[in-house]
Amino acid sequence: MKTKEVTETHDDIVYGVHAVSESLAANTGNKLYIQADLRGKNVDKIKALATQKKVSIAWTPKKTLSEMTQGAVHQGFVLRVSAFAYAELKHLLAKAEKEPNPLILILDGITDPHNLGSILRTADATQVCGLIIPKHRAVGVTPVVAKTSTGAVEHVPIVRVTNLSQTIELLKAQGFWIFGTDMQGTPAHQWQTAGKLALIIGNEGKGLSHNLKKQVDEMITIPMQGHVQSLNASVAAAILMYEVFRHKL
Repeated sequence: MKTKEVTETHDDIVYGVHAVSESLAANTGNKLYIQADLRGKNVDKIKALATQKKVSIAWTPKKTLSEMTQGAVHQGFVLRVSAFAYAELKHLLAKAEKEPNPLILILDGITDPHNLGSILRTADATQVCGLIIPKHRAVGVTPVVAKTSTGAVEHVPIVRVTNLSQTIELLKAQGFWIFGTDMQGTPAHQWQTAGKLALIIGNEGKGLSHNLKKQVDEMITIPMQGHVQSLNASVAAAILMYEVFRHKL
């Protein structure tokens, strides 16, 4: 069972069918709000799950749900949840020791919650061991992240640390090879992915920070022949996650 350290947050709701279902299943829900005039299989399924988990249900006008989610697409379901429980680094490393060729993603200042949610969704699909994100100048787990991840946030361990550089040194001491993403480097299809891997995905605009670049063992690049110079952070991360994943199949 995943051991977690609870970190306080003011983002205390999730919304949408998948995010609400996964949060209820993970026993993090406190109160469920369902759109008053909503009917159908999703209502029956989520209502039954909430009843099973002993979570109270409030039938709520659509306008109120929209106000709670600041106008986001909630699909008629909003769930008030406990503070998100970030995993501890020592438990992520223990998990990695049990996996063949584990991959840990390090996100260097990702600020867009949609990018983090999309990365989590792909990380779950490709059996990534876990994510490491910084506590400062980066997005944490928010309702938008949970919604975009379609429930993956409940299945991929996320560690939040104060110092990425020190964390990378610790990973190196544990036998991890550190890879970064850049315009110049080893083409992704030539990447040797055997062993314990940690891949750093840089900030949406600035890329990898200068200090972290010094700690990278090898840069990986995604070959491109179009007119644009770079890919969206979540797209680049997905391509590289699948590159590692396909060698495991």
